[in-house]
Amino acid sequence: MKANVKWVDNAMFLGESGSGHSVVMDGPESLGGRNMGIRPMEMLLIGMGGCASFDVMSILKKSRQDVTACSAKLDAERADAVPAVFTTINIHFIVTGNKLKEKQVKRAVELSAEKYCSASIMLGKGGVSITHSFEVLEGNSVDQ
Repeated sequence: MKANVKWVDNAMFLGESGSGHSVVMDGPESLGGRNMGIRPMEMLLIGMGGCASFDVMSILKKSRQDVTACSAKLDAERADAVPAVFTTINIHFIVTGNKLKEKQVKRAVELSAEKYCSASIMLGKGGVSITHSFEVLEGNSVDQ
């Protein structure tokens, strides 16, 4: 895997993935940025959420669950000192579908946390306290 990050100006950078996609990162105005892009630590948190969500959905599809929507809400705390690393992260899955089996959703979340999600496992080994929770809703997709 490869990536490239180019400085644009002030506190703005352009991140380019090896697969050809780009994202703008920028700092807050208080640190010389213009607040025109995502913060790097926010991207790291979103990346973990995407990794875990990918796993959960893949496992639920394989277990033939009729999922109509899935969202992951992440809540993180950072250290007050430099480096301001993540100290705790909770990822809460809201899985909506038709006749979903709570046991299957629970197992999908556990497998992601314990075996498959490279991002959360890596952060956990780095000292971040990571917790997982979920809820199951019946029906079609709703604004989650």
